[in-house]
Amino acid sequence: YFNGYDVFPFMIGGAIGGFVLALIISFVPKAAPYLAPIYAIVEGFFLGALSAHYEYLYYGITLQAALLTMCIFLGMLLAYKTGLIRATAGFKKGIIAATIGVALVYLFSMVLGLFGVAVPYLHDSTPIGIGISVVIIIIAALNFILDFNFIEEGAQQGAPKYMEWYGSFGLLVTLVWLYIEIIRLLAKLANRD
Repeated sequence: YFNGYDVFPFMIGGAIGGFVLALIISFVPKAAPYLAPIYAIVEGFFLGALSAHYEYLYYGITLQAALLTMCIFLGMLLAYKTGLIRATAGFKKGIIAATIGVALVYLFSMVLGLFGVAVPYLHDSTPIGIGISVVIIIIAALNFILDFNFIEEGAQQGAPKYMEWYGSFGLLVTLVWLYIEIIRLLAKLANRD
């Protein structure tokens, strides 16, 4: 009998393992060829458990989230390849600053949550909470432009072979983040019914 919460050990283990591996790969790019595949497997446990939990709560939500994630990925790739969105220096600085801002909000939310304090609107199904999720999804999606640019510039400059894995790792991190944000948004929208 599956109650939607049986997957929490996989979710927590995958989240912690993924975070540790992401830190190592980020600070030691030469480890990417060895650790990026392990990161993918660990994130698979995390996302599988997270998806099972949300699917239990909201039937059909995981397929919607996966399709939206892939469509956004392909849309951003098309926008990048056609030059519709360019990775200028200002664009890069803006997206990096916005991404750091989102990370800090989530960090503060987790720390305050340890003391029983909830950050208003962040996890709510209110119009403001939904708007916050949409903004975070836009920021996550625009991170693909940084990923594509990093990979393209690395190829043009003849970066070492391990940087291919490092670039792939960056794409995977963005995909995971986008999927999580989309499934959270869909859950907020389902809660409004």
